Amino acid sequence: MAVKILIVKTSSMGDVVHTMPAISDIAANLPDAQIDWLVEAAFAALPAMHPAIRTVIPIAWRKWRRSLFTADTRAALAAARAQLQAEKYDLVIDFQGLLKSALWAVQARGPRAGYDWASAREPLASLFYAKRAAVAVDQHAVERSRQLAAAHLNYLVTGAQRFGLRAPDAGWRPKAARYAVLITGASRPEKLWPESSWQAIAATLSAQGFALVWLWGSAAEGERAKRLAADAGGEVPPFLTVKDASAVLAGAALCVGLDTGFTHIAAAFGVSTIGIYCDHEPGLVGITGEGYVASVGGRGRVPTIDAVQSLLHRAPAN
Repeated sequence: MAVKILIVKTSSMGDVVHTMPAISDIAANLPDAQIDWLVEAAFAALPAMHPAIRTVIPIAWRKWRRSLFTADTRAALAAARAQLQAEKYDLVIDFQGLLKSALWAVQARGPRAGYDWASAREPLASLFYAKRAAVAVDQHAVERSRQLAAAHLNYLVTGAQRFGLRAPDAGWRPKAARYAVLITGASRPEKLWPESSWQAIAATLSAQGFALVWLWGSAAEGERAKRLAADAGGEVPPFLTVKDASAVLAGAALCVGLDTGFTHIAAAFGVSTIGIYCDHEPGLVGITGEGYVASVGGRGRVPTIDAVQSLLHRAPAN
């Protein structure tokens, strides 16, 4: 009988991407496994890109928590619980290790598994698991997820990470066939890189024969992208869903982006990707993928133009 597994990893975009190699491992070691995934609705397109995922169960907790006592929210929560209760799982694995994710895991039918007290991001979450695994905290997020799955499903992690994503059909396509994607927006202003630096990188890419695509995900990011494109050239797409943005990223020859989910998606598709870190250390969440990847900068160490250009000259274009 095929083992039925529920993956709990609701957010954020980059964290969801970093869980994909664990899914590839599960599929390789348990080829008959039926794997469902509980995730924030905004990111639901990502698990759907992995061929081993049977069903994606979307929730909108980020929205619901702001209006917990309204009738609409209560109805949505009840519907989500009903969907989680509809299937009896052999194992519910919480890859997030937070109280919020553990409480969502509780809603599902099946034994719960996750990190132990010393391994979980929020140790109290481990109290909600019937099965706990010790996973070293000094590993990249991808490897932590791989080790957690292996510990609970009784196989050994072997070989390089494999994201295994299938590119979705594109809802919007760049005009040029060979293009580089520039991702200049981030969730916090501390993560931003100076616009003059982006203009210098854009000039280098244009000189190398790349068309430019300035990808964005919020109104403020869109204005920034338009401003940079007006000076440096290139296309600014309309607002794209995660699915449509992923299609653009999968088709890119190269990607240069800030520490944000879109940059991690590009690397997961094997696109040569350079990640620029201005307010966070890349060590445990740096850019990782099956192609050329590089992370530069860190907390209090804004990377120079020369440092990024040096990485660009090493990067093979897809």
